[in-house]
Amino acid sequence: MPDTTEVSTQDLKLRTHKFEDDIVVQCSGILTSANSVLLKTHVKELIPQTKHVVLDLTELSRTDSSGLGAIVAVYISAKNAGSTLELINLSPRIRELFGLSNLLSVFETCGRYGTRLP
Repeated sequence: MPDTTEVSTQDLKLRTHKFEDDIVVQCSGILTSANSVLLKTHVKELIPQTKHVVLDLTELSRTDSSGLGAIVAVYISAKNAGSTLELINLSPRIRELFGLSNLLSVFETCGRYGTRLP
C-alpha cells in the first residue's frame, strides 16, 4: 500500500502516492497562474526522494500557459537532479494544448499506473 498525502488550493488538488521506486502525483481540478506555484513547490520537494516522478493528469480539467510553465519547470528540475518526470492520462484537451505548444514530445506518456492507484 502506498504512502498517500494531499495538498490543495480552492481549484487544484494534488494527491501524492509514494511507491517503492517512484512517486505518483494525481492532479485534480484546474492548473492556472493562481495555483501553479503549488504544483512547482510540491513536486520539486519530492524530486530528491525518487528517480521517477509521475504526474497523473486524469482529473485535470484544464490548464493555462502558467500551468504548462509549471510542468516544464518541474521537468527541468527533475532532469537537473538526474530524475525523470512522466505525464500520464492526459485528456484530449490537455494533450492538444501540449501538442500545440510543441511540448508533447518532451514527455513520455503511458498508462501503467492507472490500476495501481486507489
